[in-house]
Amino acid sequence: MKSTSIYTLLLLLAISPLQTIAQELTQQFAKNTIQVGVVVEDLDKAVDFYMNVLGMVKRPGFSVDAAFARESGLNEGIPFDVTVLKLEDSDDAQEWKVMSFGKKASHPKQTYMSDDTGMQYATIFVKSMRPFLERIEKHNIKLLGETPIMLDAERQFVLIQDPDGNFIELIGPQ
Repeated sequence: MKSTSIYTLLLLLAISPLQTIAQELTQQFAKNTIQVGVVVEDLDKAVDFYMNVLGMVKRPGFSVDAAFARESGLNEGIPFDVTVLKLEDSDDAQEWKVMSFGKKASHPKQTYMSDDTGMQYATIFVKSMRPFLERIEKHNIKLLGETPIMLDAERQFVLIQDPDGNFIELIGPQ
């Protein structure tokens, strides 16, 4: 019994500094969100997909001039516009930033997430799958695998791809 108490105390002493370090590190962030930038072949087609199939809303975007693009290392000096999309019209919502340089992808469109490295998918949790499935069907978006499939007694899983092949997981009740 004493040895169990000693091990428990030692474990708590070992974990406590790690928790403190983790809390200090998370306090270094100015926002609790991650904004994702997606380069697409056809900006209009991508924005149509994200707004009319997934239901995202457009927020004010921004432009990057040639000098900043070059000096910041974003590219070799090509100016570009960024379209900002969100799941809701809220300052706290994640940003899905879409941009195009007017050229085709240099890699083949993936069939499966395992076909390439790098960011492969985004997961969106929904309140009801029904309106998403209706829009997916209306816009002739292919459901991947055998989806929709049930994850558990309540939640359904749907997998689709955007026009550029990025995988989108939708999870929520029917």
